[in-house]
Amino acid sequence: MKTLTLNLPDTLDVDNSEVTMLVAAQLYKQSKLSLGQAAELVGLSKRAFAERLGEYNVSIFNYP
Repeated sequence: MKTLTLNLPDTLDVDNSEVTMLVAAQLYKQSKLSLGQAAELVGLSKRAFAERLGEYNVSIFNYP
């Protein structure tokens, strides 16, 4: 697995898990990651990840 280092401004009030979820949701939306891969990236079960996708306006029904 690749490691990504991201420098964010101190004024941005987000934690690592939120940024990881944002990245995973977008990669899933773009069909770069499967549901299982994206869930593993954020450390959630597939079901828990799928339930959280709605918070990021990403549909679980990912049509290519």
